[in-house]
Amino acid sequence: MKKLIRLLTSRVTFVSVAILAQLILIVVLPSYFGPYYPYVYALGIVITTIAVIYLINKNTNPAYKIAWLVPIFLFPAFGGILYLLFGGNKTSGRVRKKLLRLERKVSQVLPSTRESEELLQEIFQTDPAAARQSTYLSNIVHCPPFRNTYTEYLPSGEVKFELMKNELRKAKHYIFLEYFIIQEGIMWNAILEILQEKVRQGVDVRVIYDDMGCIRLLPYKYNQQLEAMGIKCCVFNPFRPVLSGRFNNRDHRKIAVIDGVVGFTGGINLADEYINAYEKFGHWKDTAILLRGEAAWGLTVLFLTMWEYLRKVEENYEEFRPYFDPTKFPKQRGYVQPFTDSPTDHETVGENVYLNLINRANQYVYITTPYLVIDNEMFIALTNAAKSGVDVRIITPHIPDKLYVHEVSRSHYQLLIEGGVRIFEYTPGFIHAKTFCVDDRYSVVGTINLDYRSLYLHMECGVWMCGTDSIKDIKFDFFRTLKSCQEITLEDCRKVPWYRRLLRSLLRIFAPLM
Repeated sequence: MKKLIRLLTSRVTFVSVAILAQLILIVVLPSYFGPYYPYVYALGIVITTIAVIYLINKNTNPAYKIAWLVPIFLFPAFGGILYLLFGGNKTSGRVRKKLLRLERKVSQVLPSTRESEELLQEIFQTDPAAARQSTYLSNIVHCPPFRNTYTEYLPSGEVKFELMKNELRKAKHYIFLEYFIIQEGIMWNAILEILQEKVRQGVDVRVIYDDMGCIRLLPYKYNQQLEAMGIKCCVFNPFRPVLSGRFNNRDHRKIAVIDGVVGFTGGINLADEYINAYEKFGHWKDTAILLRGEAAWGLTVLFLTMWEYLRKVEENYEEFRPYFDPTKFPKQRGYVQPFTDSPTDHETVGENVYLNLINRANQYVYITTPYLVIDNEMFIALTNAAKSGVDVRIITPHIPDKLYVHEVSRSHYQLLIEGGVRIFEYTPGFIHAKTFCVDDRYSVVGTINLDYRSLYLHMECGVWMCGTDSIKDIKFDFFRTLKSCQEITLEDCRKVPWYRRLLRSLLRIFAPLM
């Protein structure tokens, strides 16, 4: 009974009821205009026509257009209104300009243009293909490559948790945390205890969390509780009970930075399922990457630009720039390039990075992803690589966190397998890792899922690596994970009942909206 009362009085319930009421109002309101109903209906048709013309001519993914055209044509009287409310990127022009200005600021505070060009020339001498990928990230999101960085691949949430606590305890100047999900429990409470101790020691501690990601997990106005502890806190895109497409844009990044010399990113949020402190969807498999050295400054700047945007302050980045003594960091080969992806720049950076890796592969492409909701471009890249003799393997979950999304993922299996791609499901539970490993030479570890939300709507981040020692560890962990997987065959796909295939086909139409 107590759980029911908490549910009925929760913020989630209040917001859901308010939005549902607004949707019902849009649908039923025209019928109350009596003799004026034909005129209201005609107005709805005009709005829908304008929306359709705009949508067809919009420079966006064709699958996204189809997903919206279906409900628009099914409900012509108000389908256009729904698209205008929810369709596309609803970030205002003012917000886009501010975020783009902050992105350009990144290039001013990271290594100078001359230093970046020299390093890019160095990469080009040994690997022209890598240099082109690195140049793309440098030019588009102003995130340059780094060397003098030790990278350590972390194959589970448990490993990251222990290592992260140790690094947090060493902080002397600042700790920056930016996460999609934070939930009170064993993991967050242990970290919070360290943060409070560091505040007492005079360390500048800052936290960013996404409101949608935490709406069911943290108390209302939890940021004020953290501020009362001396921990500075910002909430990304606070969720309002008002019909708007803005809630589609979420901060899905996971960044932890300590003193600008140590950084973490990857799929692991700050909640107990990520360390298997309790079983949510079977065993939770996740990964992260540790950066120790110059590239950690790249993650620091990404955090500071987000902080500056949310806090509406002007930060002096030089106050946070650490002094790097290469002799204090373990030696490691290769290049490391942290990068961000934002829906405000109309550039699908995450997808383009993945496509470049697939298209330039010569030997293999190994992928782990919780969702396999791909567009035609990604499908063609994966199957073309496989048909060309590249060993393409993808690991997805066996136990889903979202059943309808999992059905869409499985709807792609048969065509991918027919194209030569090998699909494996992680049978112990849910795999949340987002990793690409290519030819023992390249890798990406980050927050970017193979679905439309990650690739088109969310704030994301990742680390592109070329020639680092940690790449062999990523490959080793991939094969170790394969031992706990079931390979999906064409026979498995063909055994799926017709009604389930039909359901998957219908869900697949609306995949870009999920």
